[in-house]
Amino acid sequence: MNDEPLARFSFETRVIYWRGPSPFFYAPIPELHVDELRQLARIVTYGWGMVPVDVQIGDVAFTTSLFPKDGGYLLPLKADVRRRTNITADDVIAIELTIQPPKR
Repeated sequence: MNDEPLARFSFETRVIYWRGPSPFFYAPIPELHVDELRQLARIVTYGWGMVPVDVQIGDVAFTTSLFPKDGGYLLPLKADVRRRTNITADDVIAIELTIQPPKR
């Protein structure tokens, strides 16, 4: 069985606070990675274009899913992750993102 990830991305992005029906903090994925993510989504999505990812921010590692929004992707930042990394809106953060092959 191959345990190699399908892709790894490293980037910096500015945290946004979305006041939509369910307020939440997100890290927008830089446009430079969107086309590759869109291609990978065809392989790994579990519905609605969601892309499961492993994420590293500082010393904090977690698993979540990117979701498509307005032609790009957003990485949700749960309250626990933000508390452990001391992140809030407008912070510029460094992210390591890994996409694993789908589990069969």
